[in-house]
Amino acid sequence: MTNTIADIEEADVILVTGSNTTENHPVLSTFVKRAVTRRGAKLIVVDPRRIKMTEFADTWVRPNLGTDVAWINGMMHVIIKEGLHDQNFVEERTEKFDEMKVLLEKYTPEYVESITGIPARQLIDAARLYAKAAAASILYCMGITQHTTGVDNVKSLANLAMLCGNMGIRGGGVNPLRGQNNVQGACDMGGLPNVLTGYQTVDNLDAIKKMERTWNVNGLPTKAGLKVTEMLPKAHEGEIKAMYIIGENPMVSDPDLNHAEACLKHLDFLVVQDIFLTETARMADVVLPSKCFAEKDGTFSNTERRVQRVRKAVDPPGMAKDDWKITCDIATRMGYAMAYKDSEAIFNELAGVTPSYAGISYDRIEHEGLHWPCPTPEHPGTPILHGAQFTRGKGLFHAIEWIAPAELVDETYPLYLTTGRVIYHYHTGTMTMKTEGLNERSPESFVEIAQGDAQGMGIEEGERVTITSRRGEIQARVRISRKAVDGTVFIPFHFAKAAANKLTHAALDPVCGIPEFKVCAVKVSKAA
Repeated sequence: MTNTIADIEEADVILVTGSNTTENHPVLSTFVKRAVTRRGAKLIVVDPRRIKMTEFADTWVRPNLGTDVAWINGMMHVIIKEGLHDQNFVEERTEKFDEMKVLLEKYTPEYVESITGIPARQLIDAARLYAKAAAASILYCMGITQHTTGVDNVKSLANLAMLCGNMGIRGGGVNPLRGQNNVQGACDMGGLPNVLTGYQTVDNLDAIKKMERTWNVNGLPTKAGLKVTEMLPKAHEGEIKAMYIIGENPMVSDPDLNHAEACLKHLDFLVVQDIFLTETARMADVVLPSKCFAEKDGTFSNTERRVQRVRKAVDPPGMAKDDWKITCDIATRMGYAMAYKDSEAIFNELAGVTPSYAGISYDRIEHEGLHWPCPTPEHPGTPILHGAQFTRGKGLFHAIEWIAPAELVDETYPLYLTTGRVIYHYHTGTMTMKTEGLNERSPESFVEIAQGDAQGMGIEEGERVTITSRRGEIQARVRISRKAVDGTVFIPFHFAKAAANKLTHAALDPVCGIPEFKVCAVKVSKAA
């Protein structure tokens, strides 16, 4: 997030898109609801489903799936045409505005309506509401990123925020809501194929030399590795022979699960490190039991870039170890002696090689976390990014054309499927499905269908149906819901017995490699 969670309550207008916030981020959603109900903030919700957050919104904008670039371009067209953009911010702090402006000329409200289904009048009203705010915050989640145009979607939201000068100010910003409690921290630690810690690129020779000196090694790679979504196909092709999976359950979470299973079965050797015997761990040659969050000491870096202490609360079961100790043991047995006194020693090493973490220490975050970048021990941390300038100096506008989703509906598969979560379960259910009370509230998968579609198919509430795509089929119970809109069905992806990802396809964003979980074509029929 460019801003903090608390800062959401400072916004005059909040734009939430691609985020079922009350179910995916229930605590954070209270900040949005308080801003609306107590401070009078205006809320714009852009979502294909009538999610709970729409009940608090001044405007619910319902786009067709996979049309985010088009509606964002349409809002910017209106804002520029009516002179509502922040001209001083654009002139002083950005570049390539004119190129974007030329592209936006064709994205009239009427043209955007033909793509998105959003009425032209509603698009104009939403654009005016956002642009006229003294401070407007954008919140987004995986409904924006999990597309073949996910990178374009995020860049477009950044365009919109810069256009109206909503960067580097309280109550503003572009704020991604991370999918798990330490996703930000995993990325910060270099858990991406093209960066070291703190997003130092692997082709940065100064950073590489610094790492080599710290670890007393030579020849660290300077070429980017593979994205996770590139690894499984290479396993199927025989190019990758072995795989080591830590804290991930691709046998439920990956797209086109039948193909994903075939890829894993092609491996010569599979190691899974996790806290429970997941669907993926059951396929492994070796399973390494690790501690859960409550059984270890360390730090998490949350969605607002706040680095926080995590402290052991209970003892681990059996032979479960810290993840870092398992890594050290393996490295040592492979010939590189790796040993640390404790998690604090690892963090101190991290701070020594990572400029954005250089001023953070366990002592400083003993009682309250700090936001990176925090470059020196005296630095207070940076709750709001881009106050004086952007990381690259001036903000760069991108002229982005809308591109249709990779798979469209047709006569055989007439419905769009989108996937997501329910509040009672978390991701692949590794932990939540071990909880009796949660299983009582949400015991099995379902397909959410609009009343009109259900009537047209002669399907009733609670009936078991078969959902089929070009890749596979599952069975689930029907849930006729006000959240659904005609032409689109929703299935949560948590349930292995009726895995939604047996239906989704593996088309990827060409830049970041994320799958298009949010759009595919299906048909629904009564179960035999």
